[in-house]
Amino acid sequence: QVQLVESGGGLVQAGGSLRLSCAASGRTFSAYGLGWFRQAPGKEREFVAAITWTTYYADSVKGRFTISRDNAKNTVYLQMNSLKIEDTAVYYCAARFSATMSSNLSEYAYWGQGTQVTVSS
Repeated sequence: QVQLVESGGGLVQAGGSLRLSCAASGRTFSAYGLGWFRQAPGKEREFVAAITWTTYYADSVKGRFTISRDNAKNTVYLQMNSLKIEDTAVYYCAARFSATMSSNLSEYAYWGQGTQVTVSS
């Protein structure tokens, strides 16, 4: 069982930056594939970024967001730069016990509670 706790969300002006963190329990953190997803009001949850031994991004965030992990701290990060109003959403981190990359939310077994990111004009 893996428990995930996100932090770092908040209110930021368009063009600004935020860094989200997701702390995970468990002793096999390095074996997990990790992802960030987001859900805006009235919309379905969507893929943002994923990391295994490499990284993968949604086109909408490529070049602006960076996913990284610190296996020693059991933590995955999402650095978000050049934020846009359309990035406003609840951001969730997720984990799957696989070293393969996936952007499919149904393939992630473990989810955090989410953290709100609001980008204002």
